Amino acid sequence: MAARGLGDKGLHSKADLQQAVIDAFEPLKNHFTPGHAGLALGATGAIHSEAIALMEAFARPLWGLVPHACGGGESDLWPIYVQGIIHGTDPNHEAYWGDFGTKDQRMVEQSVLGLGLALAPHKIWEPLSDKEKENVFRWLNQINLVDRSNPNNWLMFTVLVNVGFKKIGLPHDQALMEQYLAIIDTYYLGDGWYMDGNTDQRDYYIPFAMHYYGLIYAKLMEHEDAERAARYRERASLFAQHFIHWFAEDGSSIPFGRSLTYRFAQVSFWSALVFADVQPYSLGVMKGIIMRHLRWWFSQPIFTPDGLLSIGYAYPNLLMGEGYNAPGSPYWSYKAFLILALPDEHPFWQAEEEVLPELSPLVAQPHARMTISRPEGHKHVMAYGSGQMANFDMSHSAAKYSKFVYSTLFGFSVPKGYYGLSQGAHDSTLALSECDEHYRVRRFCEEFRIQEHSVYSRWLPWANVEVRTWIIPAGLWHVRVHRIKTERELDVAEGGFAIETASGDLKVNDAVQAAKDSVLAQLPNSLSGIISIAGYGQAELVYPEANTNVLKPRTMIPTLTARLKPGEHVLIAAVFGATNSEENRLEWTKPPIIERDASGNMRIEYVLHKDIV
Repeated sequence: MAARGLGDKGLHSKADLQQAVIDAFEPLKNHFTPGHAGLALGATGAIHSEAIALMEAFARPLWGLVPHACGGGESDLWPIYVQGIIHGTDPNHEAYWGDFGTKDQRMVEQSVLGLGLALAPHKIWEPLSDKEKENVFRWLNQINLVDRSNPNNWLMFTVLVNVGFKKIGLPHDQALMEQYLAIIDTYYLGDGWYMDGNTDQRDYYIPFAMHYYGLIYAKLMEHEDAERAARYRERASLFAQHFIHWFAEDGSSIPFGRSLTYRFAQVSFWSALVFADVQPYSLGVMKGIIMRHLRWWFSQPIFTPDGLLSIGYAYPNLLMGEGYNAPGSPYWSYKAFLILALPDEHPFWQAEEEVLPELSPLVAQPHARMTISRPEGHKHVMAYGSGQMANFDMSHSAAKYSKFVYSTLFGFSVPKGYYGLSQGAHDSTLALSECDEHYRVRRFCEEFRIQEHSVYSRWLPWANVEVRTWIIPAGLWHVRVHRIKTERELDVAEGGFAIETASGDLKVNDAVQAAKDSVLAQLPNSLSGIISIAGYGQAELVYPEANTNVLKPRTMIPTLTARLKPGEHVLIAAVFGATNSEENRLEWTKPPIIERDASGNMRIEYVLHKDIV
């Protein structure tokens, strides 16, 4: 269900976006808890308590409502929200949100209340009595009193609360803000890239957290802290020139990493750029990125039948979520609606949408630890990664960070279990087992190297099994080379792109072309295939468990398999993934030509839009 049926036909103007917020939040009215300080949006749980989950669900729609109000929008939810804020911050009310003295999920949610004080005090502050204001200040000020155990983007929650205090003339902790902002600066890597604390992950938390909060700060504090504001703007402008490569022409962006249930928060960075008056591209280009992205998302079945935003990605799916995803968590998506804070006369609203600018078909992003490929122009974007992994072991972390390739067209899959290829859903990776159907995949890399024409990693699925992997982009193809040294007998499975199953019989249909050493699946909008070049025994189509892929609930995976004796082996596969067209079907018949000299050096020729590279 898309809000108000918007999608392909809607979401072009400010009025469209304002209406999308109103329509998407209308179903919330039936779910407020007594006292209005919580929203009960479902029966599923998260790692934090039910009381905190209710408070989180209450707070997160404010990421849409606050900018909506700042930009002149009206909503009949505000009287309910004001009552909820009054009761939630009143220690004598049964709906009180509670005290805390250490790292706590409520700190995350306090940040939008700080933004509300800064952007929409007429809605969130001015209607309160003096006693109610005192309660709100005391409850929010807890964030200044907790221990310092937040070495990541959480530091910015404290900053946003204090900016809110400062904007309405309340006492604020300037020294703590300076301390935290100085720590944030230590996370800066260069070329616009941050790390989110001392981690090996470069996911959407860089644009929708590190830069997003920095750009809000840059706009709100541009007079009080002009030097830092200018620095944040400059970094964001540099980052935009890398991040634009993650987006396809249909508005989708590369599914990758954790917290994908925050969905259209993926585009919140671009909204923050416009909000902060940063223009690395024309307003038309940035408007096109934002609006196409929102239209893409609002055309997906991401809402439940009763109109609530679901946990999942392109459809409701608890399997791929994180332990911290409570029923209200997905409403963090509305960070994308920061642009609604812009006044009606802002040039952004008058600008005509423009298409994506011309981008290189292949570009290495070393700070992101990936190489981005777009051999079909803007239709399909792929990211070849190496050396990424989260700094804590969330659900399916290997699938979210360590696949060989991530794709706007095919997404990626997470396992439903760890026995057999169907449960493992091993797309875009090499899975190995000790001939017992229990498979391991690449997780941490002992070594990695990111180059434009190859991505390398060395990884150890067992202490006495070493895999050296080279991924070589080759137009619509990519070549995978594995040098394996093993002291164990192993079964291996090389998975291509997961593609949506054809209608009708799931296992026998005209959409599949299979041979001993290759298999191709053809669907009306996509092609996914794999060919054995060396080392594999056979090709097959694996039908993984339902709901394992983030884009489509039922998929099939072209796969090569082999059994390896102890010793050294070289496996080479060519993997194909593209939109379905006559030209691309022809390219499937022309796999890369791979030649090796006596020293083992490899030369690859392949067709790229009828040119030999």
